Amino acid sequence: MWQIEVRHKGLNKYRLIRGSDKYIVEQKAEAQLATWNEMWAKKIQNLEAREKTEEAQQAIGELENILDHTLSINDAIIWETLKDRSDFTKPKPLKPVLLTKPKLLYFPWEPKETGFKYQPEFGFLDKVSSSRRQRKLDEAKNNFKLDYEKWVIEKEEVIKLNEERNKQFEDETNKIIEEYQLELQMWEVEKLEFLNNQKEKNELIEKRKEEYISKNRDAIVDYCEMVLSNSKYPDYFPQEFELDYNSESQILIVDYSLPIQEGLPKIKEVKYNQSRDEEVEVFLPEATLNKLYDSVVYQICLRTIHELFEADVAGAIKSIVFNGWVESIDKGTGKPINACIISLQTSKEEFQSIDLSKIEPKTCFKTLKGIGSSKLHSITPIAPVLQINREDKRFISSYEVANSLDNTTNLAAMDWEDFEHLIRELFEKEFKQTGGEVKVTQASRDGGVDAVAFDPDPIRGGKIVIQAKRYTNTVGVSAVRDLFGTVMNEGATKGILVATSDYGPDAYEFAKGKPLTLLNGGNLLNLLEKHGHKAKIDLKEAKQILAEKEK
Repeated sequence: MWQIEVRHKGLNKYRLIRGSDKYIVEQKAEAQLATWNEMWAKKIQNLEAREKTEEAQQAIGELENILDHTLSINDAIIWETLKDRSDFTKPKPLKPVLLTKPKLLYFPWEPKETGFKYQPEFGFLDKVSSSRRQRKLDEAKNNFKLDYEKWVIEKEEVIKLNEERNKQFEDETNKIIEEYQLELQMWEVEKLEFLNNQKEKNELIEKRKEEYISKNRDAIVDYCEMVLSNSKYPDYFPQEFELDYNSESQILIVDYSLPIQEGLPKIKEVKYNQSRDEEVEVFLPEATLNKLYDSVVYQICLRTIHELFEADVAGAIKSIVFNGWVESIDKGTGKPINACIISLQTSKEEFQSIDLSKIEPKTCFKTLKGIGSSKLHSITPIAPVLQINREDKRFISSYEVANSLDNTTNLAAMDWEDFEHLIRELFEKEFKQTGGEVKVTQASRDGGVDAVAFDPDPIRGGKIVIQAKRYTNTVGVSAVRDLFGTVMNEGATKGILVATSDYGPDAYEFAKGKPLTLLNGGNLLNLLEKHGHKAKIDLKEAKQILAEKEK
């Protein structure tokens, strides 16, 4: 009689198969396992479908509660959390274990002429024969002399070996100590550099905090950008925005990029069809998806305003204008457009009187006299209540320079004003493809800004400060520090420093990890060539030309 135990842990099933024929018993066992494995596979697929359904419903629920998500969060920036309070983690070099001083070799015993070995023994004949006696004395004396000379040689060898041992010990000990001292010195330099950088960053944050409390315009914009950047949305949301603040009216304008409807999750449920052995996705009805999209847009609008007002601990914002923009396709022309589909202006007093935990987003938006199509999903463009003003009194009209250049033009010897307009012209060509614009400032170089670029690109875009340095010497770290300070003061997203010379290592080191780009003379020539122009940079020649002009 043959028998086989068959088990399936997943289904928690057990069976004992018996029979008189071993082959038949094995076949029955394999058939039973195959049946159970098929049942288990279907069960797993059902579970996977159920998990995907839960994920889909969770994603939809997340969209339905975008506004509620922020109500339990304090949106104010806690400045101390921005500071770096970390310790210098690199361990201090351990003091080395020094070598044990070697034991010195002992000197051989020094022969003494009075020693027993060198005292001859005289017999009877030696006493009666003076010559015989003298011979023994001479022989003993000669033996002493030979042994002494040998001792001197051995002693010198021992002294030499001891000196070599001592020297080797001292050399190896000094090498260990020097390596330790060098390692310790490098560690102390790294620690000091870490602490100085940390202090510099923390002082910059403290300075920014003071500027914010004193209601500095650029600091207010920078602070509000931090607030909105901290706001957590689903990964597929653009979460891009542009801010402007009027210090006199205390109005904050927010141009906010909204998600497109096509990017929202559409799956309502996932089912497993056993007969066809496949997963079937059940999608949200179009009407439900449209309603969900409209709700999401209204919630983003109210949530953004709530976060900014709640975070306004300086009391700098009296009113907020929210403009919601969507990148879409114009159905009339088939061309891409960036349309404003929702706009709302509300005062702090009016908005904070609302209990956001109990409102219906669309009704609340209408109550606040917001502007937008009744069907936001139709992407119907509207005129914003108020738009960001990009005009800057420092901006002046520009003129073309690049076409006058040739291979003989030495950029390092150009008139500084022509050089600034050349840089503006180059970057205008660089940003033109993305719809950007570049403006040059007045000759006073107000605030260290030579030109400002407005780049609408959703990834790299924003306000970009450009400084042009017609230098004949290496650009030091101070110029890069000044640029970083200007970027912070201007509330810009990035700073670009363009120089005819090169930068020192301390300048590159300071720029690391900061929104700064350093372009040297080589980069400038490449940029010129990219846009169809040629010139040269000869620093030695430029120094002579500029020196002659100063005479």
